[in-house]
Amino acid sequence: MLYQLMHWQKQATSPLRIGAELTHQLLTHPGNPLAYTNAGRAAAAFAEMFERFTRHFAKPAFGFSHAQVDGKTVAVHEEILERRPFCQLRHFKRDTKRQDPKVLLVAPMSGHFATLLRGTVERMLPTTDVYITDWRDAKLVPLSDGSFDLDDYVDYVIEFLETIGKAGDGSRPHMLAVCQPSVPCYAAAALMSADKNPHRPATLTLMGGPIDTREAPTAVNTMATERPHVWFEQNVIATIPATYPGAGRRVYPGFLQLAGFMSMNLGSHMMSHYEMFKHLVQGDDDSADATKDFYDEYRSVCDMTAEFYLQTIDVVFQDHALPRGTMEHRGRRVDAGAITDVALLAIEGERDDISGLGQTKAALTLATNLPESEKHYVMAKGAGHYGIFNGSKWRKTIAPVVEQWIATHA
Repeated sequence: MLYQLMHWQKQATSPLRIGAELTHQLLTHPGNPLAYTNAGRAAAAFAEMFERFTRHFAKPAFGFSHAQVDGKTVAVHEEILERRPFCQLRHFKRDTKRQDPKVLLVAPMSGHFATLLRGTVERMLPTTDVYITDWRDAKLVPLSDGSFDLDDYVDYVIEFLETIGKAGDGSRPHMLAVCQPSVPCYAAAALMSADKNPHRPATLTLMGGPIDTREAPTAVNTMATERPHVWFEQNVIATIPATYPGAGRRVYPGFLQLAGFMSMNLGSHMMSHYEMFKHLVQGDDDSADATKDFYDEYRSVCDMTAEFYLQTIDVVFQDHALPRGTMEHRGRRVDAGAITDVALLAIEGERDDISGLGQTKAALTLATNLPESEKHYVMAKGAGHYGIFNGSKWRKTIAPVVEQWIATHA
C-alpha cells in the first residue's frame, strides 16, 4: 500500500503543483507590475516553495565537464567501466597525462543516489583518478536480474577493485567509504587481504561509518535495535507496483528513508526552508539557489532491495557481527586480523547524529595485526554527518588529510 498511497498523493497534488508553477511564472514575469512589489515577491516565493514541496525529484547528473589539475583546466569525461544489475562503476576520466592514485569512492546505498557525493568527487578530481559506485534504484531493476544483499555488495566492491587494479600500471587502488558502505568495504579489505589479492586496496578511508554501533548509539541505532526483525519486514518493506520496471520486487522505499532523515532534524530543515523563503522575497538568488541545490539532491531518493536492507539491520545494527568477529561472507568468516598492509584512516564528525563518535574509530582497533603507523584517526570539530564529505569543512580541512594519507601510501 505504501507505493499506492504515494501515487495517490502525487495525483492529488499534481493540479495544485501545476497551478503553483504557473502562478510563480506570472508573478515573476518582468511585464507584471506585481513582480516589483513586496506582496508580489512574497506570493511568488510561496508559490515556488509549494511547487518544490510537491515535486518529484529525479536522479540528478554528476555534470562534471572539467577540473583544475596543476593550475590548468582539463576536460573530464564520464565513462562506465562495468555495468552490473544493481550498480555501475563510473570513472571520471581527466584529460591529463598525470598518473595519480586511483581511488574507488564507494557511495552509500541508503536511499540517496551516488550524486550525493558530487562535492566529494569534485574536491578529489585535481589530485586523484576517481571512480565511483553508481548504485541503481531498485525499483528500476527487473526481477529477472535477481536479488541483491549485503554479500552481493561485498562482491561488487571486490570486483570493482580488481577492475581498477588491473587498469593502467596495475598499482593497488585506494578506497574511500562514505557512511553505510564502511562495513562491506572493511569486509572486502579483510577478505582480499586474507587471499593476498594483488588488487586489495593500498588504503581504506572510512568516513562516518557504522563499524561498531554499540559506541555512542544515535537515534538511528536505537530505532534499528529496539524493534525485532519481523517489525521491519512487516512495516517498512513494500512491493513495487506494475508501473515500474522492477514490478514485484520487495524494497525499502527511498521516500521512507528520506522521511526518517528529515524528521531527525525537522527543526533545522524547517529553518532552512524559511531562510530560503526570505531570500526569495529579498531577491537574494545566490543564497536561495544554494539551498535549492542542496534539497534538489537531498530529496532525490532511490529504493534499496528488501534483502539488503534487512540483512544490514541484522548484521550491522542488531548483531554487531563485524566488531564481535562473527560476520560471515557467503559462509566464510570475515577476519579483521587479516588486514596487515591496508593503511586505515578513520574520520568522524564531532556533531554526527547518524554515526556517533567512536563507531568508525573502532575499525582501527579491530585490525589487530596492522602496525599502528598504518592507522590514523581524525575527528572533525564542528562537522555533522553530511559535513564530513561535503561542504567547506570537507574541502578545507578533511580532504587535505585524505589526500596526504593516499599520497603517503601510494
